[in-house]
Parts: sequence; C-alpha cells; structure tokens
Amino acid sequence: MSALTDLTLAEARAGLDKREYSAVELTRAHIAAVEAARPLNAVVAETFDRALAGAAASDQRLGAGEAGLLEGVPLGIKDLFCTEGVRSQACSHILDGFKPTYESTVTRKLWAAGALMIGKTNMDEFAMGSSNMTSHEGPAINPWRRSGDNRQLVPGGSSGGSAAAVAARLCLGATGTDTGGSIRQPAAFCGLVGLKPTYGRCSRWGIIAFASSLDQAGPLTRTVRDAALMLRAMAGHDAKDSTSVDTPVPDYAAALGQGVKGMRIGIPAEYRVDGMPDEIEALWRKGADWLKAAGAEPVEITLPHTKYALPTYYIVAPAEASSNLARYDGVRYGLRLKGEDLRDMYAKTRAAGFGQEVRRRVLIGTYVLSAGYYDAYYLQAQKVRSVIARDFKQAFESVDLVLTPTAPSAAFAIGEKMDDPIAMYLNDVFTVPASLAGLPAISVPAGLSADGLPLGLHLIGKPFDEETVLRAAETLEEAAAFRAKPAWLEDGGAP
Repeated sequence: MSALTDLTLAEARAGLDKREYSAVELTRAHIAAVEAARPLNAVVAETFDRALAGAAASDQRLGAGEAGLLEGVPLGIKDLFCTEGVRSQACSHILDGFKPTYESTVTRKLWAAGALMIGKTNMDEFAMGSSNMTSHEGPAINPWRRSGDNRQLVPGGSSGGSAAAVAARLCLGATGTDTGGSIRQPAAFCGLVGLKPTYGRCSRWGIIAFASSLDQAGPLTRTVRDAALMLRAMAGHDAKDSTSVDTPVPDYAAALGQGVKGMRIGIPAEYRVDGMPDEIEALWRKGADWLKAAGAEPVEITLPHTKYALPTYYIVAPAEASSNLARYDGVRYGLRLKGEDLRDMYAKTRAAGFGQEVRRRVLIGTYVLSAGYYDAYYLQAQKVRSVIARDFKQAFESVDLVLTPTAPSAAFAIGEKMDDPIAMYLNDVFTVPASLAGLPAISVPAGLSADGLPLGLHLIGKPFDEETVLRAAETLEEAAAFRAKPAWLEDGGAP
C-alpha cells in the first residue's frame, strides 16, 4: 500500500475517478501509515472508524458519478478546528475532554466536498508558538533529519502536526491556521506547500480563536495544485463570520499552467536581515532567477516599515489572545479545579490549564490593554499596522507579487532556542508582515540546506488574488523540482 501514500492529492483523486483503487483502500493505506508513524506524535486523535465509514460512502458516490471535489481524500485536521463529536482542544490542558456539538465552517465544507478526516493533528497550544513545542500533548516531530545527525527536529508551528503528517505521508493534505506564519513556516521546515489565503477568504467560524484580526485557515499539501484544490473546497462566504468576505471563489486549479510571463516580482531590500544564512540569501536569488527565466521581471522595491512588523505583531496578537482566552474559566467546559470560592477556582484552573507560552502572551496582552498603556502600546501598534499595510499597497501599484524567503533558517533541533522567547519569535520575521496586512501568501519548497533540510521560498500577493500567487508558486515549484523526502521514507524504514 506504500504506493498509495506516495500519491499527491490530485493524483489520488484521478486514480479514484478511474477506479484504480477504492476510497476504502486509499484510506486503509493512510491508516497504516499513521499507525507506523505514531512516534512522530503528529496525530493526537485518530478517527479511523469515521474515515473508513466515510470512505465507503465515497465509493458509492464515485460509482454513481456523484463525486465531490475531494471525494475519498484522507486529510488531517488541526486540533484548532471544531469537529462535531471529536476532541477539539487546541492541544491545551484547559480544554480537556471538549467535544463540540457543532462543526467548523471550513471542515463542514471539506466534508461536503467528499474529504475524509483521518485524525486531529498536533499543534502549539492555542496556536501560540513556532515549533510545536508548546503543545500539551508533547511536541510533534519533524520527519526530516539533518544529514549525519539523528537528533529530532521541530516541524515548525503552530501547524506543526499538520505539516509533519503531510510530510510523513500520513494524509494527502491537512488544514492549518496562520496568524503570523503558522502555515507557511512549518511548510518550509517540512518541505511542503503552505498557503495562507487573504484574511476573510475562509470562514473563522468554529476555529478556536487566538488573534481574531489575524487568524486565517489554509491548506498544507505536497504540491501547489493540491493547495489550489483544497483552498477551493475550504473558501467561501459565511454569514456566521462577520469577517468573512462575500466574494466569488474561483477555480484555483484552472489558473495553473498560465505561467508568469509579463509579471513584475518585487524583491524587498528590507528582508535582508542581519545574520541571515548565506544559503537562504542564495536560494532567494535563485528564486528570482527562476521567475526571470520564466518571463517575469524581478524589481527591487522597498517596504520601509517592515522592521516594525514583528514588534507590532507581538503587541496586537497577545492583546487579542488575552481577550479571546478570557472565556476559559472552568465553568462551562474543559478543565475545572476546585477552589475556595469562584475567584480561586478561576485562578487555579487557568494557572494549571494554560501552558507557559500561553500565560506569557496573556500577561503581555493584558498589560498592553490595561488602563494607561492601551494608548501607548495597542493603539500605536494598530497605527503601525496600517502603515505596514500601506507599504504593501503602494508596492503593488508597480509589482504583481513580492518574493522573499519563508524562514530565516531550516528546521532546528528540539530544545534549541526554547529558553529564548525572542529567538523563537524571530522565526516569523518574514511571514508576519503579510499577516498584518491580511494578504495571501504561500511557501514553496525550493531546495535543501547544507544539512539536507528543506528550505522554502515565499510569495505574497494582492488581496484576493490567490490565483496569481498560485501561478507563480507553480513556476517556482517546476523550476525547483523538489522531489526529496525524509530519509526514512526513502529507505522504507520507520521514523
């Protein structure tokens, strides 16, 4: 069955249509892969019976010619998405035992398209982190290893479990959420395509909130075409989400194959940060050359307020987290510890239920929202955020896309950087600006580091112009011809 798990999502769908194998066979192959790769801790809740029942129904629809866009495709679902009757805990102790009685809009759309859930994937607690080390379920493990070094590596965060699962061939694609880079950075660390759509393109209803003005759902896949297929199923207006934009959802896959001839690609000088490894800089130049060879014109641009993006993000996001996480008090659901009175119960429950990183961000957020500091910090950060968005708007008057690296390094070992929160936050230095501006962006695997680890290139597009982003991403994908897999998959061994 290993050949079935090596298929891309698009290839798997084509094979199902041709009846080369059944949806049940495809699902069983991925179930076996999940069971064999449990040491990666990528999947925190296995839903095999549900997946097999759905696969049997998919086979009936395939036989009747009634197949949906993602019919019979096994997916991983980040633990941040509420799934009816299945644990949805944001990998936090404070939500122990929470099983929603409702379905998030994004997952409901995926099931309507025929997709199957093989399990809930690991993540940083409440999506706060860049390594998947803050999960109450323990870290997810990157299936990749450095050449000649068997130390376990982080898969990135917060969608690290989703990225590890797709890279390890446990599912054909997975959902993630991106607040400041939490789809794109793990995609780069795991050799995947990670797409953050325009803010408002996918409904946030039923996704456990971190920072409401930034959170956006998107796909993690092994190819650009697979990302286009998943996004089409996930996207769309939702009256239950006031931030959901009522605009038509294109056939993203139909936009592929058109190339980049005549496009102007912005290369922002401000993204050349101090200490960036030479191999990241070299890959960035190579990406610009690939696009130029395909008919695009690289253009030097300036995004002058980029240097303020990270501090701005780490004021805005914790402030919104402080507000969103105030609802977790032990009264209605999840963890509850006994106290001497109501206030003591709140304090004990929240102290035990939230991990260190979540507590840190709640404290920062509460501080910047407090009387006397709101104007000095939060209000000023919102003003800077507007200026950063204006920089992009001005740049897009002369270019079609912006090209940058995805992350300032390849994946790092578990335990590295964990004692330095600032070093961890710097992992998002290239991805945060697009999040603050609400723009669509994608990471594409484009090469290997000197240690044999994946490196990504990052494209940022105009609002609701995911089609152009995907076209250019496909051009990079074809030029890079990234075919590498984790060594244990190549050898047929175990993680």
